[in-house]
Amino acid sequence: IALTSQKLDNERRVKPGDEIITVAAGFPTTIFPIIQARGVPVFVDIELDTYNIETKELDNALSNKTKAVILAHTLGNPFDIDKVKQFCDKNKLWLIEDNCDALGSKYYNKYTGTFGDISTYSFYPAHHITMGEGGALITNNLKLHKIIKSLREWGRDCWCDPGKDNTCNKRFDWHLGTLPYGYDHKFTYSEFGYNLKITDMQAAIGLAQLRKLPQFIKARKNNHKRLFEGLKHLKDKIILPKTQPNSDPSWFGFLLTLKDGNRLSRTEIMRKLDERKIQSRLLFAGNIIRQPVFNNMRESKKDFKVIGDLINTDKVMNDSFWVGVYPGMNDEKIDYMISQINELLK
Repeated sequence: IALTSQKLDNERRVKPGDEIITVAAGFPTTIFPIIQARGVPVFVDIELDTYNIETKELDNALSNKTKAVILAHTLGNPFDIDKVKQFCDKNKLWLIEDNCDALGSKYYNKYTGTFGDISTYSFYPAHHITMGEGGALITNNLKLHKIIKSLREWGRDCWCDPGKDNTCNKRFDWHLGTLPYGYDHKFTYSEFGYNLKITDMQAAIGLAQLRKLPQFIKARKNNHKRLFEGLKHLKDKIILPKTQPNSDPSWFGFLLTLKDGNRLSRTEIMRKLDERKIQSRLLFAGNIIRQPVFNNMRESKKDFKVIGDLINTDKVMNDSFWVGVYPGMNDEKIDYMISQINELLK
């Protein structure tokens, strides 16, 4: 939404009909803002082991309408930032990192979320840290920073922090739009904004969680490693997660994909895991364009584009699931998960 602001240069601003490159496999909120901004999502397939964008398709997805690339680091595994960033820089495109599942992940020893023009974070209870709900955006672009703060606070033009007034020293000396001269800057609006401010209580919880983040990340990595070691002998039956080269993931979950020929289907395995008190999840929406929310768009064959056949995306939709690496689980619980998955796949 911030990239639609009229404060941006016309050639960079996202306008209705402009295209945004993304993947069809993932969480809907990576994609829905494109449609809500009246943009056109351009869907590219993923790799089956990293579950991130197939970067060789980026050039095929490019058109004279392309304005941005928005991608998630799938379950904490960084996408190929080198190739994606080079593509964006070469073609003067915005890069938005969905870092909601990857807080603490690193690429070439630099934190994910610090490569793009904008990065998003989630503090939903299931994520690395929580404030009960909500999330955050970060940017090192001062113009985007001002736009995002305005969107957070009703769209007002004033940049004063809550509880403070007249930090610009000309609160009653502005003349914007066709308002009368001197109209109170605190009640002047330059964006179609929202009310998305967090409470002090949420902020206090978030700060306390931040202090615990290093130990959370360490536990998640250990749990993921233990699962990998306990299941790697099943490589003839499952596709194991592959760490993106040059990265150090802060894992959100352990994702595996069934190869053809298993005696149990993905649904049967998930049902049996649930009976054994082991929670599992799909890779969110699977192939998003097959979801009912896309019915009208799919039937009209417009308002989105697909590059290639999305064969890996469909494979994930049909045969992938993941289990948690929650830091509160000890080795005994991880070993129980390993034993049950082994039994179901033997």
